[in-house]
Amino acid sequence: MALDLVTPFTKVELEEEVKETGRKQVGILGGNFNPVHNAHLIVADQVRQQLGLDEVLLMPEYLPPHVDKKETISEAHRLNMLMLAINGVEGLDIETIELERKGISYSYDTMKYLTGENPDTDYYFIIGADMVEYLPKWHRIDELVDLVQFVGVQRPKFKAGTSYPVIWVDVPLMDISSTAVRELIKTGHTPNFMVPQPVLAYIKKAGLYR
Repeated sequence: MALDLVTPFTKVELEEEVKETGRKQVGILGGNFNPVHNAHLIVADQVRQQLGLDEVLLMPEYLPPHVDKKETISEAHRLNMLMLAINGVEGLDIETIELERKGISYSYDTMKYLTGENPDTDYYFIIGADMVEYLPKWHRIDELVDLVQFVGVQRPKFKAGTSYPVIWVDVPLMDISSTAVRELIKTGHTPNFMVPQPVLAYIKKAGLYR
């Protein structure tokens, strides 16, 4: 039976838990970031604020574990754009472990490593509402839920059910995708206000997505 966990933890509740445990609270937002766009940043920032996390790390994957593997640009370009996007933004940083490890980026393998390296940290793994229904198909999901707390982001009044424990956070999501950004550039248009201005300048200078 699906659990109806649509009431998000409040910032006050989480802060009280942090004071009791003394453990660091870190969010993880993984993705291909090809390119990073403003919706990524809004999700990361709002989850950090609403759950009172110490920080949220944007974690670019090396190779996505999907059957239909994405054609992507080099990790160097994607990492450079992420660095430009979060420059000066409080509470956001980058986790490069999947780029360093290379190969297919399975969340279980990554989080097993991170929790082992940082035993004093609780990790909150951020996913979109559309990904929640696919959790049963994730690699070693039953072990992964013991390593992280899943956080689902959703539009207000949107409900998604799952048998896995998920904290729901209502985020004012923007209907922006990396695919849409790439298509606009490919057709000679400029994705103004969809990606951070420094990222857009980088894309133009490097001649990406044309």
